[in-house]
Amino acid sequence: MVSFLSELTAQLAANGIPDARFEAQCLTGHITGNGFTQPTPAQAAEIHRLSQRRIEGEPLQYLLGEWEFYGMRLFVGEGVLIPRPDTETLIDAVQERFAGKPPHCILDLCTGSGCIALALQKLFPAAEVHAVDLYETALSYARRNCALHGLPVKLHKGDVLDAALCRTLPEADVIVSNPPYITDAEMCTLQREVRREPETALRGGTDGLLFYRKMLPLWKQKLRPGGMLAFEIGETQGKAVADLFREQGFQQIEILPDLAGNDRIVLGTCGTYEGGINDGKSQNDQNQGKKACDVSGTDHERGETGSP
Repeated sequence: MVSFLSELTAQLAANGIPDARFEAQCLTGHITGNGFTQPTPAQAAEIHRLSQRRIEGEPLQYLLGEWEFYGMRLFVGEGVLIPRPDTETLIDAVQERFAGKPPHCILDLCTGSGCIALALQKLFPAAEVHAVDLYETALSYARRNCALHGLPVKLHKGDVLDAALCRTLPEADVIVSNPPYITDAEMCTLQREVRREPETALRGGTDGLLFYRKMLPLWKQKLRPGGMLAFEIGETQGKAVADLFREQGFQQIEILPDLAGNDRIVLGTCGTYEGGINDGKSQNDQNQGKKACDVSGTDHERGETGSP
């Protein structure tokens, strides 16, 4: 007798669902508690209802109501961007550069589900982590995820392009963001599942760089001397975003690949010190560090020595 799992796998595969076996196990396990369990008739009916929604293009993650990011189970659903493995590269970049001198304060802009902020709070438990999003739907998931993991991330509702909001947040050693970066043209070619995610979390303007252009000059002023700003980017945007960092006077600019080898992160520091917090530095030293992000200064002060 053909098992329920095999039948479900065949049904999903016949309707163009990639990795149909894995998705069949996920849907079955979501209802029965075990992806290999033969469901009861009532459970089978519920699984078939979910599979039909999946065939119609609803993301698997939304159907399950949760997904894993950096080893953490997170609530997700309609109205919030689904956490992706590519974004874990951003967490790794911060961890590697601040492992010896943990940051005191971290800002996560466009937080969505809170995945980045929560992963960094878990890695740096003594840090004060602030996370910002414009949309209440996204923040509702972030709140649930903070409660789920018992992590004290401070959530803020506001527009990351708003200077008034920027002024209300503390200076930070690390600022991270996964902003919208899909171009207007690419929006029309996205997979149907991705098109179910909030457009506001995806669309980055004509060339995909709208948020980088506006966020860099605004948020660099919140970096402490030696602090680091890191963005997730689209795989073709590395040089363009690195150039924007350079124009704003950042130093030690790097373009980092994801696990697939595609450009995924651009980061830079504000000042001449490497990593974290400049404890023990004189006020004069700190002022000198701040000059490195003054685009009206010399080439050295503008970070022209940095290279992507």
